[in-house]
Amino acid sequence: MIDFKAEAESLRDELIARRRDFHIHPELAFEEYRTSGIVAEELNKLGLEVQTGVGKTGVVGILEGAKDGPTVLVRADMDALPILEKNAVEYASQTPGKMHACGHDGHTTIGLGVAKLLSKHRDELAGRIKFVFQPAEEIVGGAKAMVADGVLQDPRPDVTLGLHLWNSMPIGKLGVGDGPVMAGSSIFTINLTGKGGHGALPDVSIDPIVCAAQVVTALQSIVSRNVDPLESAVVSVTRIQAGTAYNIIPQDAELWGTIRTFKNEVRDRVENRMREIVDGIASAMGCTSTVEIVHKSVPVRNDSTVTERGREVLRQFVGDEGILTTERTMGAEDVGLFMDDIPGLYFFVGAAVPGQTEYYGHHHPRFDFDENALPLSVALLASAVADYVIPTATGA
Repeated sequence: MIDFKAEAESLRDELIARRRDFHIHPELAFEEYRTSGIVAEELNKLGLEVQTGVGKTGVVGILEGAKDGPTVLVRADMDALPILEKNAVEYASQTPGKMHACGHDGHTTIGLGVAKLLSKHRDELAGRIKFVFQPAEEIVGGAKAMVADGVLQDPRPDVTLGLHLWNSMPIGKLGVGDGPVMAGSSIFTINLTGKGGHGALPDVSIDPIVCAAQVVTALQSIVSRNVDPLESAVVSVTRIQAGTAYNIIPQDAELWGTIRTFKNEVRDRVENRMREIVDGIASAMGCTSTVEIVHKSVPVRNDSTVTERGREVLRQFVGDEGILTTERTMGAEDVGLFMDDIPGLYFFVGAAVPGQTEYYGHHHPRFDFDENALPLSVALLASAVADYVIPTATGA
């Protein structure tokens, strides 16, 4: 057996330094030129077959084994968020308004660590590992762009593996659930058109703001009254824009928001009811309306066979008590597009900041994670990959 835990621990200082460098220099979706350049350079040093510009700024590195066997896709995302960092740490973002607030700096670091660790065992590989460093996860566009550029072909993977640092769980806990573990996401835009006029003369106007208020309230009934109580859905209106002055009833109002579901049939039910509600309320209040809904990502669904196999490997590191099978989130992740085509496992790695008195979750300007999760994550993911391509290799 290969002692992946010890090998990953030997990379600790390198992993932390690498993560902090990425954190200092965050790059937004499809702008990851510095990050992808470092990734490509490191993969080339390891002797992998490297492709750049896949999905615009994505990088693919193939580690070919000495013998034939399955192809394992290992995915890591690279992009940051348009957030002004509020952390007072030495590795805080040096780019105002941009921040790694979801752990992608850690994911990229972990992906490179797994590549370095497993490249040392190239002669033992029976198969190949396809490392996919993906751009633009935060705008749910990078996976689609990479798929369009053929990332799931030549060679076509047999299994997809990946992880997400999860700072709501303590280190040593892993979320390894069956079926959907992250929601599919859709965005909507609702336009309401009334009849503008003077704010003091509402009786000769048709107020789209009042109509919008009714729509917002009614949309909340979809989840409570139209979705099976044993299913999950979220409908959130996140922006309302209307009006230009205190004394003007505007002509138009616009609402933005998101829909999250674990099942496409639930998503379709939500969409149908949304259109019916908006049309009905607008008509009753004398407004006209349009509803545009764009389905951005599919749910992240863990394949039951791949998941059970992965659990057997991962529990060697954290024990039975460390495996949580019910961890799910309505947050979305476009890795689901890969896994919708290739069976896979996407698991959560506990990375809560030790001693933090107040919790700052993903996408918060004070988000951070326990860097002790970096070597552990490398060991976990490398071990899960090796279970497919290095016979009798796995072990803690």
